[in-house]
Amino acid sequence: MNALAVTSKLAAQRRGSMRLSSALLAVVFAVPGARAAESGLPPLKLDPARITVSGISSGAYMAQQMHLAFSDRLAGAAYLAGGPWHCAQGSLSTALAQCMTPAQGKGPDIATLATAAREAAKAGRIAPLAGLAGDQVLILHGKGDETVSESLSVASSELYRAIAPEAKLSVDLGRAFSHTFPTLDAGASCAVSAAPYIGHCGFDAAGTIFEKLLGKPRRSADRAQGSVRSFDQDLYRGESDAFLAGKGYVYVPEACAKGSRCGLHIVFHGCQQNADTIGEKFVREAGYNRWADAYDVVVLYPQTRATLAPLNPKGCWDWWGFSGQNYDTREGVQLRAIATMSAALGAALQ
Repeated sequence: MNALAVTSKLAAQRRGSMRLSSALLAVVFAVPGARAAESGLPPLKLDPARITVSGISSGAYMAQQMHLAFSDRLAGAAYLAGGPWHCAQGSLSTALAQCMTPAQGKGPDIATLATAAREAAKAGRIAPLAGLAGDQVLILHGKGDETVSESLSVASSELYRAIAPEAKLSVDLGRAFSHTFPTLDAGASCAVSAAPYIGHCGFDAAGTIFEKLLGKPRRSADRAQGSVRSFDQDLYRGESDAFLAGKGYVYVPEACAKGSRCGLHIVFHGCQQNADTIGEKFVREAGYNRWADAYDVVVLYPQTRATLAPLNPKGCWDWWGFSGQNYDTREGVQLRAIATMSAALGAALQ
């Protein structure tokens, strides 16, 4: 081979090497908008009569907003350390003054909230209140919770009694845990209230939630044997920013993946409990997944992202109006996004 041929061959090899290096660098240093996209949610065979929701803290507020918005399609809801629907009335100052640790007698006015719910239902901004009749509702609050007052959970129960006297309401306020999600043995001390807000309390909150909302399990719940899958939440937010993370999660039991008819449970994490902050700890350790196997239920874990404009540095769900004035109705951008995710899985809410 002559010198020119050798030189040409080496140059070609270098060009090929440079192209490969550039491709690798593009993967390593890709900005979020240019990252390899997560796939969408898998279409599954879901039972429309077994769609339920739960949440903790800001997630409890969000879960109640979802229950009222889509009660004609949901079978029940559970709330841990949260207050009543529309408590903040679209105001951060009201949220801070009345909806977290209000002074005695300074909490939300239930009559005002009940009137707002009736008017919203009449206008079609939330589901008809008749849809709440017969729904299973569980309200949990720990005695050691100093972040959200027990009075807010009491107020939540009072709102249900005012607007949905035929709902099947259970209230459990007597357990000794802090502002954390109680598990049998996962997480930090039950007395600790700090990220990841999962506490080994000797109390299986996820199992209690499933049993209240869905009855006795179909089989034992020894360990999770299905799969946690990530998905691209941007596919479901519509044209408006819903202030969600790029990635969400769904847990799919083996039976559901193989085509069995399954239920759907939607779980809302609390502030500073999103995957951007604590990784997959809540998704994997809160205890829902092994019970999902026992009940043949898919678990959807939507995720928020923290923002400074609007001000939401702890990645809370919108329960005071930072995403728009319709935040706690069917028109709210976050509720619309979750409804779109649910429909993609096979459970239409609207």
